[in-house]
Amino acid sequence: MERQSPLFSAFIHLCALLLAAVILAPILWLFIMSISPAADLAAKPLRWWPQTADFSRYGVLLSTLENSAGAAFTSSLRNSIEVAGMATIAAIALAIPAGWAVSRTPSVGWSLSMVIATYMLPPVALAVPLYMGLSRLGMLNNVFGLALVYLTILAPFTTWLMKSGFDSIPREIESAAMIDGAGLFQTLRIITLPLAAPVVATSSLFAFLLAWDEFFYALLFTSDQRAKTLTVAIADLAGGRVSDYGLIATAGVLAALPPVLIGLVMQRALISGLTSGGVKG
Repeated sequence: MERQSPLFSAFIHLCALLLAAVILAPILWLFIMSISPAADLAAKPLRWWPQTADFSRYGVLLSTLENSAGAAFTSSLRNSIEVAGMATIAAIALAIPAGWAVSRTPSVGWSLSMVIATYMLPPVALAVPLYMGLSRLGMLNNVFGLALVYLTILAPFTTWLMKSGFDSIPREIESAAMIDGAGLFQTLRIITLPLAAPVVATSSLFAFLLAWDEFFYALLFTSDQRAKTLTVAIADLAGGRVSDYGLIATAGVLAALPPVLIGLVMQRALISGLTSGGVKG
């Protein structure tokens, strides 16, 4: 194996540092804004670092006092967790058998391609039929109705990811298990799913992030705190005539925490799922 020169190695590390700076700089600035007094944010020239750190906005948004900004924010945070969690669990539950079936039956692969093709449609094209369907089911302004809408978005995507994961698992392993007397569901449970666990984790994370960040349908199908999600709540904070940019930044920091924490916990499985192309022996 050819050894890399020190100059090339230094160049690679420099590029990695620059990329990390580009990714992390907006997040750092968001946090700085969240702890900056209003006077510092309005100062000209702009102060890049506050003279005094002010964490009071976190207390405001995490307050549970009735009819407070914190009560509305925490309610939206809970709704986002519930909706994204339900939609993700349902999507993975559908994607595992559907992805395996498409992977093991190439002749029906065209049907998945047709479903994936619907992603080329703009969300507004599906807004009216989805709205009418939820209205007839009595599920407008309801976390279960919104989770159902998100499921229609997540299921094709997660099925495609799971299909790619199952493609990397040789059929011979399943055939050998069946020859030894294992049934189909036993083979899937004991052999296939453990091998596909990293892909399941990766699909779950991507599905959760898609549901967590969704804004258009949440804005369209919710009208009050019973089902309003975090993305809509943050838009409401920015929609007034006088916006507290520090408060909006604080909401952004708090909204980013759950996905970041989940990503850190699932980091190893995520990397394994993204790089899986072989079979665990």
